[in-house]
Amino acid sequence: MRRYLYETFHPDIYHGFGKKPPFFEGWYFKLVDATEQHRYAIIPGIFLAEDATQNHCFVQVLNGTTGEATYHAFPAEAFQAHPEQFDVRLAQNRFQGDQLTLNIQDELLNIAGTIHFENRAPFPVTLAAPGIMGWYGYIPFMECYHGVVSLDHTLNGSLTINGQSVDFTHGRGYIEKDWGQNFPSGYVWQQTNHFHSPGTSLTASIAMIPFLNRTFPGFIIAFWHQGLLYRLATYTGAVTEKLQIDDDCVYWVVKDRNYRLEMTSQRTAGGLLHAPIRTEMHKRVDETMRSTVGVRFTSLDGHVIFEGEGRNAGLEVHGDLAGLITG
Repeated sequence: MRRYLYETFHPDIYHGFGKKPPFFEGWYFKLVDATEQHRYAIIPGIFLAEDATQNHCFVQVLNGTTGEATYHAFPAEAFQAHPEQFDVRLAQNRFQGDQLTLNIQDELLNIAGTIHFENRAPFPVTLAAPGIMGWYGYIPFMECYHGVVSLDHTLNGSLTINGQSVDFTHGRGYIEKDWGQNFPSGYVWQQTNHFHSPGTSLTASIAMIPFLNRTFPGFIIAFWHQGLLYRLATYTGAVTEKLQIDDDCVYWVVKDRNYRLEMTSQRTAGGLLHAPIRTEMHKRVDETMRSTVGVRFTSLDGHVIFEGEGRNAGLEVHGDLAGLITG
């Protein structure tokens, strides 16, 4: 019980100690340089299967500018995690809440260097809501858990990528993670922290959630602006007014008893990432980092709290979406 509670109140750390397979855990580090010409997602993680021959850890690298994605697998034994803080090592790579160090040299990619994260905006953890999942974070049998480590931060450092030095100093970053047994059967996820002025970040996802012999569309949204965090989620009583998805656009409107959030995301081509199913890490998820998200956030009396367009947005639209579309 002590370990369970510690992990619940520290969603950033590794949750796999003592877990039975199938189990996966992965962290998502978004890196965008100051010129916004270089965009990368670095995704370290581990996959433990019922068939132990499938066990491995990995680092995925998505070049968000070109859409090229590479998957670098290592033996599961190369994975090490601190039991009480966010400190994960995979072979010669290390990932922490305040920095990452990469050293991958193989036939797919050569990438090495250290990036420090400064002026981080960690997602609050409280007794009532231990992270972005709210009270759902206490439930021990969810198929997939989600956490946000840092809503926004500045970058300091550089990476050498295939012989080219890329300076990320004064760029912006974001960190989140997932863990559990399986990704949802259908979901939409989007994130951006590049608006007309620093200090604004949006992360929003909606998915088909299996829960107590039924499945429902659940969503979690965090909008951080001028030091204030606004949460709109199924567990807060917010509802989806409309969700429309076509080949070019995702239009999503959510409201609660105080606010209304309108998001219009442009779909662009991306790279194929591996994502967990119960038996393997399957190459199936198309993610772009070149989307834009138009955001209009108002109070219900019509007062405009924020209106703007987020750049360098991550966007995934995947799986059976019929149960999500409404309005």
